[in-house]
Amino acid sequence: MVNHSASLDRVYQALADGTRRAIVERLVRGPASVSDLARPFEMSLPGVLQHLQVLIDAGLVASEKTGRVRICRIEPTALRAAEGWVTQQRTGWERSFDRLGDVLEKSGDNDD
Repeated sequence: MVNHSASLDRVYQALADGTRRAIVERLVRGPASVSDLARPFEMSLPGVLQHLQVLIDAGLVASEKTGRVRICRIEPTALRAAEGWVTQQRTGWERSFDRLGDVLEKSGDNDD
């Protein structure tokens, strides 16, 4: 569980930055070169590379060099793990709200 938690921490820390989220959103549509990923941002190529490294370290992105071009692609496993955690939390919250609703409903019935 500790490794799973540390992995989720890295994913959420990586996604906490708007530039990195934009890169992930772009890569969800398909692989792209680093130059293509850098184009919409007003920052240096080394700055974009630093953001990509955080995403790679978190397991969200993979990259490979093809000739002189570095191509990046999304790694869906890390996104699925984060989505699974959120879904699990939401299910717990919904159960709690359902129980609270039941308690409040029974409490209201006793007021008559």
